[in-house]
Amino acid sequence: MNAKPRVPLDRKRVADTALNLLNEVGLDGLTLSAIGRELGVKAPALYWHFNNKQALLDEMATEMNRRMVARTPRDPADTWRERLRTSNHGLRAALRGYRDGAKVFSGSRFTGIEHAEQMEDDLRLFTAAGFTLTQAVRALATTYLYTTGFVAEEQGVEPLPDERREGYDVEERARMMADFPLSAAAGTEIFENYEEHFAEGLELVITGISARYGID
Repeated sequence: MNAKPRVPLDRKRVADTALNLLNEVGLDGLTLSAIGRELGVKAPALYWHFNNKQALLDEMATEMNRRMVARTPRDPADTWRERLRTSNHGLRAALRGYRDGAKVFSGSRFTGIEHAEQMEDDLRLFTAAGFTLTQAVRALATTYLYTTGFVAEEQGVEPLPDERREGYDVEERARMMADFPLSAAAGTEIFENYEEHFAEGLELVITGISARYGID
C-alpha cells in the first residue's frame, strides 16, 4: 500500500492550523510544539516559516483579516457613518470567532499589504466626505481601538459566544455589592447584553467624531 503523501508545510497552512487550535487551547496554550503536533511535525520545522511566536501571531492576524474582509461586503454607496458601522461590527464578529481573538489581532503586524486596498477605499470615502487625511485616520483608528478594546474585555467574560467564565454571575455580584446599590445595578450593563452595549458605544464614538470635526 502506498503511503499517503505528506502535504507540504507553508505559512498559510501553519497559520490555519494555529487558528483552529486557538479555539481549543487559547493564546497561552498555543505553543509551537502544540501546533507541530497538530501538523505531525517537530516544532523546529516551523522555524523555517516563523522565527518566533510573534511572527506566527502576525500571520494569524493577517489571515483573520483576510477572512473578515471576505465575509464583510463593502457598499460603494456607504456614507462614512455606515462604513464605520459595517466595518466595526464586522471586526467584532470576526474577533469573537476565535478564543483570545482580540489579543491575537491587537498589536500584530500584517505580513503583506493586502489591507492597503481596504484602507485606501476608506480614506477616499472619508476625505470625499470632508475629512482631512489626519481626521480620517483619527476617526478610523479611534473606532478600531474602541472595537478591539471592547472585544478584549468582552472575551475576558465570554471567551467564545455562549461560553461564560466563572466568577461573572451578575446576581451574585449584586448581592456582594448590596451596600453600593448603583454599582450593584450597573453589573447588568457591564457584564451582559454585549451586542447592545457595543452598538450603543460605537454610536457614541461616531457622534463624537461628527461633533469634533463638524461633519454630518
